[in-house]
Amino acid sequence: MKKIALAALAISLIATPAAFAQQQNGYGHQQQDRMVKKRIVNERTVVKKTRWVRGNKLPSNYRRNVVRDYHRYHLKTPPRGYHWVRVNNDYVMVSIASGIIASLIQGR
Repeated sequence: MKKIALAALAISLIATPAAFAQQQNGYGHQQQDRMVKKRIVNERTVVKKTRWVRGNKLPSNYRRNVVRDYHRYHLKTPPRGYHWVRVNNDYVMVSIASGIIASLIQGR
């Protein structure tokens, strides 16, 4: 009697995963029909380099970087009412009152 009960228990343990596998197989087949789309976006940052022109007005947000030690950068002494401003790698001589560009030296 013990052998029959052990055999029945063993068969039921073996048959249970097979029954679940058949049910999941049908479900897994439906998922294979679905297509997964991946979207890859390459972002590019465009840096627009502005060209400063003599006689144009320098925007006020660039006027903060005043160069006090202009001899260190091999710049000539600015006349009264003007000062040198560093914009990125360029040096611009600007009127203090109006912000008009009087002279510029472009960096490399």
